[in-house]
Amino acid sequence: MRYFENKVAAITGAGSGIGQQLAILLAKQGCHLALSDINVQGLQATRDLIKDQVIISLTVVDVAHKHQVEAWAEQVMQTHQQVNFIFNNAGVALGSTVEGASYEELEWIMDINFWGVVYGTKSFLPFIKQSGAGHVVNISSVFGLTAQPTQSGYNASKFAVRGFTEALRQELDRQACGVSALCVHPGGIKTNIANAARMNQSLASLGINVDDSKRSFNDFLRYPAEKAAEQILRAVIKNKRRVLIGNDAKFLDLLQRLLPSGYQVILQGLSQLRDKLK
Repeated sequence: MRYFENKVAAITGAGSGIGQQLAILLAKQGCHLALSDINVQGLQATRDLIKDQVIISLTVVDVAHKHQVEAWAEQVMQTHQQVNFIFNNAGVALGSTVEGASYEELEWIMDINFWGVVYGTKSFLPFIKQSGAGHVVNISSVFGLTAQPTQSGYNASKFAVRGFTEALRQELDRQACGVSALCVHPGGIKTNIANAARMNQSLASLGINVDDSKRSFNDFLRYPAEKAAEQILRAVIKNKRRVLIGNDAKFLDLLQRLLPSGYQVILQGLSQLRDKLK
């Protein structure tokens, strides 16, 4: 992975999970880091885990606010003099029915999961182009491949990230500017996203208990974040267009390919069966 040596990577959501593991692995490869998160304690925890001699800057950023992301990108250039990678990793989850989700809740998840990716991409892309070589890495989800009941807001945001990134990749290929884009589809990665997820009482209309839903979400998250980060970095080196992380992501991708609409019936049946077995 000497590909990353003496380059600069900006990472959102670097205070935990995949973002934290990306920072640790990149530092081991001699890559300098511009780390951001909304949680200052998480950022410092990541900094404390990095023992390598690389330049690290920490910035508290709420990716839902365009001006904060733009200011951070400018700051990164002033501090590091260049930037080669942006990992748009920050994300949140919302458990709700479509009918029960408030407009404010839907705006909240789209502002972070989708607009945060847009702001990160557009703020950093001109600087990455200036470097002459680099990557925009956007984190979608297995839920950006298949839709799930109670996850309409999350699905919408992650499907949007997928479309946005795939279009960007084609534009960058045509420009032949030395910059590329990768869309990442993790399955159940062991992070804190379930514990931090918002769940509302509309789930009861489907016979789902909020506490049970969080437990089920946590049970789904099994794949180590460190291994996910390793796969993402290998995909960057190989200049892949997308990467599926975990057997669950590969299974759901295959299911959707084989049954483009029929997969919904299967997933709904499995969801109901799981609820009955609790």
